Amino acid sequence: MLFMLLYAVRGEEKQEEDRNAERDLQGNMNEREDDKHQEQKESGQEDGESLISNAITIPQSRTRNVTKRNEILGSGFEDSVEESENKERRILPSTSPTLQIDSEGDIDSGSTEINYTRFGSVTSLTSHHMMNGSLMSLYSVGDFGDVVVSGRIQFSLQYDVRTEELYVHIIRCQDLASARKNRSDPYVKVYLLPDNTSRSKKKTAVRRKTLNPVYDETMTYKVRRLDLPARVLSMSVWHMERMRRNLFLGELEVRLGQWDWSQNQPTWQNLQPRVQLSPEAIISRGTILFSIKFVPPGSEGRGNPATGELHIWLREIVGLLPTKRGAPNTYVKSVVLPDESGVSGQQTRVVRGSVSPVFNHTMVYDGFQSSDLIQACAEITVWNPHPSGCLGGVRLSTGSGLSYGQSVCWMDSTEDEINVWSSVIQSPNSWVDTSLPIRTNLQLCSD
Repeated sequence: MLFMLLYAVRGEEKQEEDRNAERDLQGNMNEREDDKHQEQKESGQEDGESLISNAITIPQSRTRNVTKRNEILGSGFEDSVEESENKERRILPSTSPTLQIDSEGDIDSGSTEINYTRFGSVTSLTSHHMMNGSLMSLYSVGDFGDVVVSGRIQFSLQYDVRTEELYVHIIRCQDLASARKNRSDPYVKVYLLPDNTSRSKKKTAVRRKTLNPVYDETMTYKVRRLDLPARVLSMSVWHMERMRRNLFLGELEVRLGQWDWSQNQPTWQNLQPRVQLSPEAIISRGTILFSIKFVPPGSEGRGNPATGELHIWLREIVGLLPTKRGAPNTYVKSVVLPDESGVSGQQTRVVRGSVSPVFNHTMVYDGFQSSDLIQACAEITVWNPHPSGCLGGVRLSTGSGLSYGQSVCWMDSTEDEINVWSSVIQSPNSWVDTSLPIRTNLQLCSD
């Protein structure tokens, strides 16, 4: 009887083990199905959709997410990437000076960060943003009062390279305009534009009944050194009203890409009236940082790759100028033209609430021959998903206006864009690291 009881117990245990094994097997099968479904979704082959490469001029697209390979953006290429490519990254020459923050202006020893600040399009980013006018005027509307602006503000700026913190020391104002009966109750409001959200807004205390207020207050901003040249420090002085709208007393906008960081002593600057900036005057909405290379057919040995491949590593955007108040949500599209059937289009994920969105996303196009590069164009555009709208982009091509003898609107690359594309053609198997302004005059021809 005891033997039969033990046998029955062991039999139940065996059945339970079999059921657990069956559940594990089914779970593994489901995971494999999910992985397969995800791979199809990423490559655009979901719900029966297939990618067709029926012509050399319409390359097949493949998406590669490099987040797992490079979790920390700015650390350079991972060892696995460098070993697999075994090629030197090519950096375009530039006559623009590198942003000087520390005394030597060098990157810390041991860092392999790609120094995009050597390109003029980053250091002169704010000159692309605006012509003449206040950047803050794009987001501030309403009646600011009719006080005639006068006076000046004393402040100092320091940047700590190790902690990546910007210190804004608001010291004092002098000879401010009188808002009410020969007096003002002034305070200073600070933004680190283009971030115009509450995260960027900081204020000093209000000083009562004075035209020469002393503040001696320091504001701290956490900002990467790579982003610093793309930022504009907005300091505006206001008269505090208890029951009515506060009155504008003047402002100063400092383009950090043009600031002399060797200057450690406090400086005086005159306050300026707010000059409305027309949105049509904006010729760039920021700078896009990416790396690109062409892999010729058979260049990797044993006949691989079978056809040429164009790799576009979309890294990030710095200094993205929103179209309205608030933090933007953005994603990036890419397409290789000509593409009449529309099979080469790819896009990144949406990055929400950032003026410096990081994508770290690689797109791969195959079906190329080396001769096709002269006739082709890589179009990279930045989009706002809700409401859907293109903020601008870049086009990499020869800029000839012709493709296979036909006049096309998308062969309109700027000089900088042409230089990048020329480097890609002239330096196969080499990464070309670049930063280009996101131009707003891009006429979409690929829709």
